[in-house]
Amino acid sequence: MSEAHLNTNPVAPDESPEAAAKSILQAEVLVVDDSRTMRLALIRALNGLGFHNITEANDGCQALEAIQSKSFDLMLLDMEMPEMNGMEVLAAIKANPLLNGLPVIVISGAEQTERAVECIEAGAEDYLTKPPNPTLLRARVTTSLEKKRLRDLDRLRFAQLQAEKENLERTQRRLDKELNDAALYVRSILPDPVALPNPIDWHYEPTGELAGDSFGYHQIDEDHLAIYLLDVCGHGVGAALLSVSAINAIRTSGIKGVDFRDPGAVLGGLNTAFPMERNNDMYFTIWYGVYHAPTRTLRHASAGHPPALLLHPEHGIKEVNEPGMITGFMPETVYEYSSLEIPPGARLIVICDGTYEVTKSDGTLLEFDEFKEFMALNGAKPDAFVRLLAWLKTFNGPGPLDDDFSLVRIQFP
Repeated sequence: MSEAHLNTNPVAPDESPEAAAKSILQAEVLVVDDSRTMRLALIRALNGLGFHNITEANDGCQALEAIQSKSFDLMLLDMEMPEMNGMEVLAAIKANPLLNGLPVIVISGAEQTERAVECIEAGAEDYLTKPPNPTLLRARVTTSLEKKRLRDLDRLRFAQLQAEKENLERTQRRLDKELNDAALYVRSILPDPVALPNPIDWHYEPTGELAGDSFGYHQIDEDHLAIYLLDVCGHGVGAALLSVSAINAIRTSGIKGVDFRDPGAVLGGLNTAFPMERNNDMYFTIWYGVYHAPTRTLRHASAGHPPALLLHPEHGIKEVNEPGMITGFMPETVYEYSSLEIPPGARLIVICDGTYEVTKSDGTLLEFDEFKEFMALNGAKPDAFVRLLAWLKTFNGPGPLDDDFSLVRIQFP
């Protein structure tokens, strides 16, 4: 059974007083008195005030049976009744969590004022003396019903807020799970580090749940190794979807008519396949290289991406870059590639801009030459990625970096 309540919809506080008064007059009232004469007198008085939804009970037991089977908005309760008096009925009501919101006005004789006060202390809303004064009856009844109406509105608002809160929490849990599943999928398509014939390792640390960075490497054929890293503008679901789509197109050679041994042709194919207007105005940068093992030749091209770094075993560090337009921006862009010979013992490090674009404490950006100098000293070390991340955090401070952090390192025997 639900808690006693107004049987009409509660009137919002911003509605007219007339609407509120009409709502109150529709209340269900229970009159309890062992005297039929007093019951009829109270009912006539209530009718005269405009109340017509009235039920009567001739003793306390009948009153409790009535409120168990029907919701009431107000009870007028005689204090002196045989078998179960008004105080006992009131105690039973207040002890039941489903009923204790029902306002009770006790009706007492003039000589029973102290007992009426006890009833007020026990939870009664108000009291009237017999015979009730019509003016006081109107005031006590309407005031009690108005208080209940406002309490009902508060409970309704609270229930609505709780329902909205629970709905938001359910939605958030679902979104969190979907984001977590998406993040796991993005990580699942990243290649495993390899040991032979060219040792390759990497570090990937998104700044949020989903990154716009992705990378890969695979053997196109027995002689050609493809290496690539791309960075979609922005973060979140949209960036991750575009990143995954582009990476899958590369690793599956999924662009028709493109020779994936030709870096310029690959970038041209990506530029055609992923125009900004079909991808919510998002674009990506990419560095793409192909290593031809028999001749130790690396062909490479870039679409708006930072240069890769070649760590020469004897001659320091060199930028590896053939600049080109970002992908998806201009449909007819032609991409060129460059070639260089890779000396034995060299290491190639393909990076994203999040590996060096950090703000120093004085508000200036870390210079790329400073980053290159650090990589020249540390890039060949086994813990190079850990060293780099720790160094960047001396500028960035604790917590995640401002952008995704991704590097791929290839060692050439």
